[in-house]
Amino acid sequence: MDNFKKLKAFKPLPSCLTIKDSLIHGLGLFATEDIQSDTELGITHIKDNRFLHNYIRTSLGGFFNHSTTPNCQAIYENDFIKLKTLTIVNSGDEITVDYNLHEWVQED
Repeated sequence: MDNFKKLKAFKPLPSCLTIKDSLIHGLGLFATEDIQSDTELGITHIKDNRFLHNYIRTSLGGFFNHSTTPNCQAIYENDFIKLKTLTIVNSGDEITVDYNLHEWVQED
């Protein structure tokens, strides 16, 4: 039983984020605390050619919404797409990314 207590529970989102109703579309990701600019929030997608659009979407990747004035960016790195803040995100702000009509391109 002591070994079981040492295990950390899986958390699908960082503790600074939650999912709730969005005015943009359906559900969205929202900050539960202030988040500094240039903060990596985690992996949103994992490359896997067996899945639709060749990616597995994580809980983090399933709920951010599009904005033409985003506070975050999606960064393609090897076989992952990561979410990183562009600006200071205040507690209560919705996490947004400009992903409309863009294709992911890996930089060499």
